[in-house]
Amino acid sequence: MLDLKFTAEQEMLRQTVRGVCATTSPLAVIRELQDDPIGYSVDLWKQLAHLDLIGLQIPEEYGGSGMSAIEGVVVYEEFGRSLAPSPHFVSSVLSGGALARSGSEAMKAEWLPRMVSGDAVLTPAWLEPENGFGPKGIQLRAEPDGEGFVLSGAKRHVGFARAATRLVVLARTGDRPDDIDLFLVDPNAEGVTLTQQMTIASDAQYRVDFDRVRVTADDRIGGPRSGWTTWNAVMHEGIILAAAQAVGGAQYALEITVQYAKDRHQFDKPLGAFQALAHYLADSVTAVDGAEVLVHEAAWASAVHRDISKLAPMAKLFACNTYRQVTATAQQIFGGIGFTLEFDIQLYFRRAKQLQISWWDTRYLEDLVAAAVLDS
Repeated sequence: MLDLKFTAEQEMLRQTVRGVCATTSPLAVIRELQDDPIGYSVDLWKQLAHLDLIGLQIPEEYGGSGMSAIEGVVVYEEFGRSLAPSPHFVSSVLSGGALARSGSEAMKAEWLPRMVSGDAVLTPAWLEPENGFGPKGIQLRAEPDGEGFVLSGAKRHVGFARAATRLVVLARTGDRPDDIDLFLVDPNAEGVTLTQQMTIASDAQYRVDFDRVRVTADDRIGGPRSGWTTWNAVMHEGIILAAAQAVGGAQYALEITVQYAKDRHQFDKPLGAFQALAHYLADSVTAVDGAEVLVHEAAWASAVHRDISKLAPMAKLFACNTYRQVTATAQQIFGGIGFTLEFDIQLYFRRAKQLQISWWDTRYLEDLVAAAVLDS
């Protein structure tokens, strides 16, 4: 039976994460870290490790907490509220998820405990210049070379690459669309070049070029040409948390906008007293509540091992579109002053757009939902 009510323990988890973010990563820290090459708060990362939150969904036998997507949503809603800058999503959720799902026992034993403790950060090198989100977008080649492979090509939008211990590289090993493998690559290896990219969210993203970078067969995650199956499964689980992050950000952006509409007076009455603005805020509240319910349902379905091929893309699509729309409306209510660096709403406005176009964008998510509906 569907149950979207959080337990007392889950609410306690929420308050713990909110407190940690408030003390180690307030918005003043977010401003300081904009366009920083490392891009995350070391104090926050240490606290997350201390509280066993880095390994929230990593299996217990490797030091993780082994929790479900429901606890993940609780944590990521708070990350979204605070704009917490950390490599948790790229390392623990995506890279850790890929290792836990398909890595060899030796690989899992070596890397997962180090990731849980915060000593190692892994990040996916996935998207490529001018290519799409699907398997055909992977054109970086992994050519056989003796007992290993040689990687040549380029990746873009690689989060926290400068701080990464290893990159999880999606590479093409054959000509069929799904002939893709995952490889662990040292970002300091010969032939790897990192170039920081400037983004709308001012986060730490990199272009990574591979010039005949050598890897061994032991560096491959999973069996031959199983990479896209692993990555697709991990992404479906991961985008539920990305959607939760959008919900948390939208909730906080709406809260500060409502407060501004109460405090700011024009023509001797608060902005919120004007019917047109009040209706915009009412629409925003309705959309945010709807996004929250959809995300929680997707997390519940994942936790009880139900099919999420439709729910996960729906949650990410609707939550990120809502986040974008709410912050755009907020900017209209704040007026021109909302775009100035001193106001917090611009931080959420920029990150809403970044999240909307990251980790499967609107069009790709629509394709996934349509396929789930029409092919069923």
